[in-house]
Amino acid sequence: RRCGLAAGRSYSGGGAYPSVSLTCPLPGVPKAVFAAAESRERFETRVTVLENGLRVASQNKFGQFCTVGILVNSGSRHEAKYLSGISHFLEKLAFSSTAQFGSKDEILLTLEKHGGICDCQASRDTIMYAVSADARGLDTVVNLLADVTLQPRLSDEEIEMTRMAIRFELEDLNMRPDPEPLLTEMIHAAAFRDNTVGLNRFCPVENTDKINRGVLHSYLSSYYTPDRMVLAGVGIEHEHLVECARKYLLGVQPVWGSGQGRAVDRSVAQYTGGIIKVEKDMSDVSLGPTPIPELTHIMIGLESCSFLEDDFIPFAVLNMMMGGGGSFSAGGPGKGMFTRLYLNVLNRHHWMYNATSYHHSYEDTGLLCIHASADPKQVREMVEIITREFILMAGAVGEVELERAKTQLKSMLMMNLESRPVIFEDVGRQVLATNTRKLPHELCALISQVKPADIKRVVTKMLHKKPAVAALGDLTDLPSYEHIQAALSSKDGRLPRLYRLFR
Repeated sequence: RRCGLAAGRSYSGGGAYPSVSLTCPLPGVPKAVFAAAESRERFETRVTVLENGLRVASQNKFGQFCTVGILVNSGSRHEAKYLSGISHFLEKLAFSSTAQFGSKDEILLTLEKHGGICDCQASRDTIMYAVSADARGLDTVVNLLADVTLQPRLSDEEIEMTRMAIRFELEDLNMRPDPEPLLTEMIHAAAFRDNTVGLNRFCPVENTDKINRGVLHSYLSSYYTPDRMVLAGVGIEHEHLVECARKYLLGVQPVWGSGQGRAVDRSVAQYTGGIIKVEKDMSDVSLGPTPIPELTHIMIGLESCSFLEDDFIPFAVLNMMMGGGGSFSAGGPGKGMFTRLYLNVLNRHHWMYNATSYHHSYEDTGLLCIHASADPKQVREMVEIITREFILMAGAVGEVELERAKTQLKSMLMMNLESRPVIFEDVGRQVLATNTRKLPHELCALISQVKPADIKRVVTKMLHKKPAVAALGDLTDLPSYEHIQAALSSKDGRLPRLYRLFR
């Protein structure tokens, strides 16, 4: 092999150009010195606990912008002793007027000076206030977040506007062609009837007029306490974030006072199983030149596990292995075309419009479910096919499909964590739940260790539970809950017995 500039190569253009080797050093060029991280710890998640119990967590990351926010251990699952819908109201009221800022516009103008945007999201177990802005405006951002969280005005006008917004949102939910948010609510209500994560995430219509400043303050006094909060930041120096936390979040008197509210609900989720059915005319949900055909939607779920348990990783791999999606979807293996719900269901039954696996996991429980939709006349066969897929989960797991699912899960994890706001949420949620954070390479190592026996073990444990079923649309041909339960409790998993149950 010839190195350097001596060799020449003729190209189609007819000219002769020097051939430069990619493996030999260039003559006369000094040896390259590559940059290296000063220390591994500098780029790992750091956590500091302040005197009042507030946790401050940060992840350093190169770039001009940062994402900073406050996560509160509060959500719809904590509303058992209160009116349902408080978290929904708090989400809509976020970043409104505070003790320092006279209106939402004033807050947005303040953020605009630092190129910032803000958002609030409420889930079943967490409320998250977040701001992305120039890192040089960190002091202003933390001051704003502290004010929004602990000093909201909650004026009568803002609460009335929130009532209207929530009513419009509830109407929109019932009119959407995609019923996935409604089905998610229904399957949780069926799986955990009247307790914790089974409580409604959206405010019921009858409660919109009952929630006022007094109700909100009562709830906030119980759940918005420093020991239930994490200030998380990505793209900033940890010491600077701790300094700002001490300045704006230590010794602050909340607007609702320092008096203790009702006792915090520490109930553990109780899985019940069951069915929730909503008869609904789905023939006109999508009007226009190419309307969506009338469909009936079914979601069947079984209890999985908490994200704190070791079995969480095998369940995540199982969910990726099931995969699925809509019947009209373009793409290759990256889109999950080799997952079981594509290969065994959508590719074999052209009349099914959707078959998708979902995994919801919480601090004390979890739910693995499959959403399917088809023409109302074929509901019976659709339920049979989905229950069969649950039973087949306990069968043999191929090495190729398992490796593909593990690789896809690791790829999805790493791609998502390229985004600064996603890193922020990951840091905040993990520290809120465990006071520490598993780094991506640790999670990838755990994913790599999953074996076929692990999948079979978690599925066997899952199949011993009663199913949770949510059904929406024309339910004339829906099999009874007893039939679905009997099919899924088949100990030997033999399919002929399953077929007879539905025929």
